[in-house]
Amino acid sequence: MEPEAPAGRAPAAASKLSEAVGAALQDPRRQRRLVLVIVCVALFLDNMLYMVIVPIVPYYVHAAGEKPTLTSSPTPPTSTNASAVTGNTSEPPTADLPAKPIVKPRHPRDNEDVKIGVLFASKAILQLLVNPLSGTFIDRMSYDLPLLLGLGVLFASTVMFAFAEDYATLFAARSLQGLGSAFADTSGIAMIADKYPEEPERSRALGLALAFISFGSLVAPPFGGFLHEFAGKSAPFLVLAAVSLFDALLLLVVAKPFSAAARARANLPVGTPIHRLMLDPYIAVVAGALTTCNIPLAFLEPTIATWMERTMAASEWEAGIAWLPAFVPHVLGVYLTVRLAARYPHLQWLYGAFGLAVIGASSCLVPACRSFAPLVISLCGLCFGIALVDTALLPTLAFLVDVRHVSVYGSVYAIADISYCVAYALGPIVAGHIVHSLGFAQLSLGMGLANLLYAPVLLLLRNVGLLKRSRSERDVLLDEPPQGLYDAVRLRERPMSDRGAAPRSPPGPLDACEEGDYDYYTRS
Repeated sequence: MEPEAPAGRAPAAASKLSEAVGAALQDPRRQRRLVLVIVCVALFLDNMLYMVIVPIVPYYVHAAGEKPTLTSSPTPPTSTNASAVTGNTSEPPTADLPAKPIVKPRHPRDNEDVKIGVLFASKAILQLLVNPLSGTFIDRMSYDLPLLLGLGVLFASTVMFAFAEDYATLFAARSLQGLGSAFADTSGIAMIADKYPEEPERSRALGLALAFISFGSLVAPPFGGFLHEFAGKSAPFLVLAAVSLFDALLLLVVAKPFSAAARARANLPVGTPIHRLMLDPYIAVVAGALTTCNIPLAFLEPTIATWMERTMAASEWEAGIAWLPAFVPHVLGVYLTVRLAARYPHLQWLYGAFGLAVIGASSCLVPACRSFAPLVISLCGLCFGIALVDTALLPTLAFLVDVRHVSVYGSVYAIADISYCVAYALGPIVAGHIVHSLGFAQLSLGMGLANLLYAPVLLLLRNVGLLKRSRSERDVLLDEPPQGLYDAVRLRERPMSDRGAAPRSPPGPLDACEEGDYDYYTRS
């Protein structure tokens, strides 16, 4: 009987552990933190996948350009390929030829640059096209199910990257990533805004998410290059696929998107349509600022390496590490903005305007740099300014929805994602043509001037912080006729307010939702 005692205690211990984990997941505060972790990992994963191919894609594109010439019959030597042909006449091409240290491209360099630019832009272009639909879908289906869908698509995209052998497969995987990002990024940011309805917690949570975005973009190139060099071309993508799968499983455990409570959450109030949000002048100003502040980063990333090689004879190692120190000022900008917003929340527009001014000045200084250290300082200033703008204006979007529309955040953060995608869709394609036609200095000065000119536009937001925030969408329904049984049942008459007190509605079924830390995941 003694040997059976440990076997009998094992199920009891597992049951107690399951009960403890379940009790921890039922705690609203712990659950909210877990949701924040899940979203941060999703954003980190998406930006890792976005940037991890930077040191790998040139190899893929070059190998794809060489494959047709390796398998086809020999061509007569010309002025451009005579040396390559005469050098290979003594030995026929074999499968291990691409493994040589240096292979001279047969296709023009400009053609490869165009292919790489289109590949990088394809993700942002598809994300730009899908975001209007994903925002509406998120508003109707709540936040957890779209996030799970986005993580699943990102997993499929990452696996496609791992086993891609030609440019067409790479293009399909990159475009599929844009589809996943349109759901994962938008629903993740919207979920944070919904789970943290009060300041300064909302700004702090969104700032943490921005820090994960920056960290993912920063560590991805060296991570991808190292694993590609020492573990094979599939290794970095398989690691990221495992992370996405783990994050999706954690979301299933925490949020339970297919449970009865999740189906009840899908009956949330219908959010304001995205086209109406786009017509809101305050939201339009914020969206313009998000696009303007990200244009320098999106346009410099594909062009600055070539400029560094030509201007300061920089090596590939210096060109790759130039962005590395910028992570520190980016995190510093996030931290500083969160602290200032906690003490002076009505000055969010000022922090954003100052960030645009810093971006403009830093972008104008980049062409004047003739050595590595001043360039790194300018790039640090650029990322510091972007952190100020993003951290100040992303919570402002949620606040504008709270005070002027229905407190459902899918569409408004789809607009924010569209603002980012405009910059990153144009950057890889347009930046190279501008540099070739006008010059790198003119490109940097133009982007800097655009940021400096847009900074005063944020003065239009100076009175936003003085608006009174509504904790419920009932006030919106009172201003509009009932559109169905759901609205008619929830519609209440306003009683006469007490002298010196704010008007209040009679108690209703939603009052409990507006007090304390209400967590819709724990609602049965």
